[in-house]
Amino acid sequence: MGKIWIITIAVAIFLIINLLYSKILKDYVKKAFGKKWLNTWGNKLYFWQSSIFVSTAGTFLIMYLLKWSNILTF
Repeated sequence: MGKIWIITIAVAIFLIINLLYSKILKDYVKKAFGKKWLNTWGNKLYFWQSSIFVSTAGTFLIMYLLKWSNILTF
């Protein structure tokens, strides 16, 4: 499999995890802390920083499992 396809798969996994995480967590934050919590710049930065961290870790884990199960070869 070409490197461009592996990068495309990794980016797609990252974006899907990021979308799901941010959607679920945004709803939780609005219920728990109120709508104004995400309007503060510092809180918004913390929210997206955690979202990127979780997406990166999830992408690494999924790519590792795909390589380990010999679905992807790189």
